[in-house]
Amino acid sequence: MSRRLFGIRGATGAENSKESIQKNVVEMCLSIFSLNGISPEDIVSVQFTQTGDLTAMNPAAALRRGQSDFDVSSCALFCSQEPEVDGSPEKMVRVLVTCYLDEGAELHHVYINGGERLRPDFAKK
Repeated sequence: MSRRLFGIRGATGAENSKESIQKNVVEMCLSIFSLNGISPEDIVSVQFTQTGDLTAMNPAAALRRGQSDFDVSSCALFCSQEPEVDGSPEKMVRVLVTCYLDEGAELHHVYINGGERLRPDFAKK
């Protein structure tokens, strides 16, 4: 079967502490990797944004330090600040995982811990 490039999205809420950011980012990312059958070799990049009120830890560092069985040491991880838009939810980390999967793969986006309000259509029922 041929493979193609996909983008898988997610979001999670967090409190402004290292522990909360790390816990919630790792939970979101490991869920994305597991639900989509992604291995480290499949990943092109993982790009995070975080709202300006989350200053305790960079989500890329949180994933790199907080994962256990999933080795992201060779993955390109990047983070930037989410644009400030009136009415947007606070204390939010968003992610875009760019990876290769089999053509026709069913994608599973992960919106948890308050992230569901960003994309209720992708949130688990």
